[in-house]
Amino acid sequence: MAEDSKIILNNDDQSLGTIQIAPRVLEIIAGIAASEVEGVSKMYGSFASSVSELLGRSDFRRGVKIVNNNDDLTIDVDVYVEYGVSVPKVAELIQKRIKQQVALMTSLKVTEVNVHVKGVVAAEQDQSVDPNDIFGEKKDDKEAGNNQ
Repeated sequence: MAEDSKIILNNDDQSLGTIQIAPRVLEIIAGIAASEVEGVSKMYGSFASSVSELLGRSDFRRGVKIVNNNDDLTIDVDVYVEYGVSVPKVAELIQKRIKQQVALMTSLKVTEVNVHVKGVVAAEQDQSVDPNDIFGEKKDDKEAGNNQ
């Protein structure tokens, strides 16, 4: 879909005019909805979107692609999931959440949500470093029974 094309909302009473939505708005709605699902670690994106995020610019469209063919709205979402979650359940929740949010915010009906799981992210483990014992020598001495 071209970036310049707009999606016109069907409204029975168009006496005030028409309402148009840019596809990138739908991508943002879908991106936020998907990232809020429990079990989604992060959205998949291009190198450019990763660099933008490092520079402090949040790109909620990251990992989302919209296709509109004759009022058939198809959304493709690329995600990373957390290790240990049920991938089919998380994917189904993503599909339901995106359909719900797009319908709620725009009155558009999403015909298809395709979820592409690009990877699994392991939980980060806290590693604390004692500033007085950077190399862990005192800890090793205590474990060996050499209390000083």
